[in-house]
Amino acid sequence: MDVRDRIERQVEFALRGTHLDWLGDKYEGKVRDNYRAGERRFIIVTDRLSAFDRVIAPIPFKGQVLNRVAQSWFERTGQIVQNHMLAVPDPNAMVCRECEPLPVEVVVRGYLTGVTSTSIWTHYQKGVRVFCGHRLADGMVKNQRLPEPIVTPSTKAEKGGHDESVSAQEIVQRGLLSREMMDELEQASLGLFRFGSELLAEHGLILVDTKYEFGLYQGRLMLMDEIHTPDSSRFWIRDTCEERFARGEEPEKIDKEYLREWLAQHGFRGDGEIPDIPPEVIVETAYRYLTAAERIIGQPMDLEVGDVSARIERNLREFVAANA
Repeated sequence: MDVRDRIERQVEFALRGTHLDWLGDKYEGKVRDNYRAGERRFIIVTDRLSAFDRVIAPIPFKGQVLNRVAQSWFERTGQIVQNHMLAVPDPNAMVCRECEPLPVEVVVRGYLTGVTSTSIWTHYQKGVRVFCGHRLADGMVKNQRLPEPIVTPSTKAEKGGHDESVSAQEIVQRGLLSREMMDELEQASLGLFRFGSELLAEHGLILVDTKYEFGLYQGRLMLMDEIHTPDSSRFWIRDTCEERFARGEEPEKIDKEYLREWLAQHGFRGDGEIPDIPPEVIVETAYRYLTAAERIIGQPMDLEVGDVSARIERNLREFVAANA
């Protein structure tokens, strides 16, 4: 069966949410449903897609894609910084250490790009030349590579709010983190970005920018949530990037920027009513997620059309029974 056919058939089974209160206390994020049970946290990655800080639509197989990619990176980056992953009992689920989340996200940017109100390119277009504490040269153009990757922290908004990009110095001045902790986050984030960039280059991809979330577990720094997924990162096709940039064209992308740009073209950038998204745009978005995942992890995804909710509950009940 063709991949696009699988996606179309899976639309009716797209995972909008879960109701597994027997697992523990539930917290629902934009994309992930979290269940806390003592020292463990069960994270179910739904198919919800978030853009412009809003939940937009369910995208078939998206949760499985994100979970598989995050698992792959968590397994490869433990030598840079520890992470919260303990087990993956289902394609959409991860069992993790229960960490105390830090109140900032760490964004690392390698290029002058973006379409959101918080993007570095949006600010640069408006004449900003110091972005999150980093001075930018005059005369740069969209999608130009920065001299070196930069760390641009972001505050975490309450559900429904908008994140705020600030400098590392401002994070410390606001008392959100100590100088020592902020330095540790910057060092870990740049290390992860370098490692990811080098590995992805071997797969013909450019890691454009990404975000990392961290927490503390028994006083130790832990990478949390996800890493180098199509939700948390932008990827460009390396082979055609320089040629398209020279012609002033947009790079080829394999991330959710496709749907972000579609929304922006239809007048939506986070405020007001979300426009109706045609089925072909949903399918194309899902296809791009799958394409990204397979290039990122270097192997095909195992896709099964069917009831995701029932499978998740069955696998998690078996896991809990075996690890009681």
